[in-house]
Amino acid sequence: MCQEPLGGFSFENCRRNAVIEAELTKQGFKVLEARKTGTTIAGLVFKDGVILGADTRATEGMIVADKNCAKIHYIAPNIYCCGAGTAADTEMTTQLISSNLELHALSTGRLARVTTANRMLKQMLFRYQGYIGAALVLGGIDCTGPHLYSIYPHGSTDTLPYVTMGSGSLAAMAVFEDRYKPAMEARQLQVQEGDNGIPNGKGCSAGTRSIVKYYMTPSAVNVFYSLSSAISSAMESPKTNSNHP
Repeated sequence: MCQEPLGGFSFENCRRNAVIEAELTKQGFKVLEARKTGTTIAGLVFKDGVILGADTRATEGMIVADKNCAKIHYIAPNIYCCGAGTAADTEMTTQLISSNLELHALSTGRLARVTTANRMLKQMLFRYQGYIGAALVLGGIDCTGPHLYSIYPHGSTDTLPYVTMGSGSLAAMAVFEDRYKPAMEARQLQVQEGDNGIPNGKGCSAGTRSIVKYYMTPSAVNVFYSLSSAISSAMESPKTNSNHP
């Protein structure tokens, strides 16, 4: 029999879950818990370009505020930036630097280099001494090749071949450290197929839609899909140790 959906919250499964948990505990089993990773942003440099990836969930404390939050921000036609931390800070910071880089491109008559964007971002964040809660992964390609930077809220930066940031960065870093090779190509990357998502929990980036942006030279078009799958699996890999924070 069909019934009209009722408004408000539904707590129908709370008593059921409590009974199941009690029964499993009585039999000596441990109830599985969702991995609460928060934001996961990642970047990877390969032979012909750069890949950036991010999850799409924004939270307000215990509340999932937005399941389709865009965490990859436009900086310039050849530069994009992933943001973790306070959503308003990451959006406004990247918009301001994007505007400054556009003025720079108009005055010089050429596209800005990635290192220029890196310098502008870290100087701005250092000026505010960490009060702007923006942890960034900056990536792009310019006349000197592909570049990838991690930028911390206090203004320090790192230049690395692969980067993960956010509270879910450890899960992604484990996959990168296992699979990454210098100057890697698509044929060197073995991607396991299958759904590695887990049930959605508070602040959990796994199970949400992933966005992947890519910046390549023309010879790298066929490489994109294999490497984007690797970033998605890095952000959605299941938890192996329930005691790990």
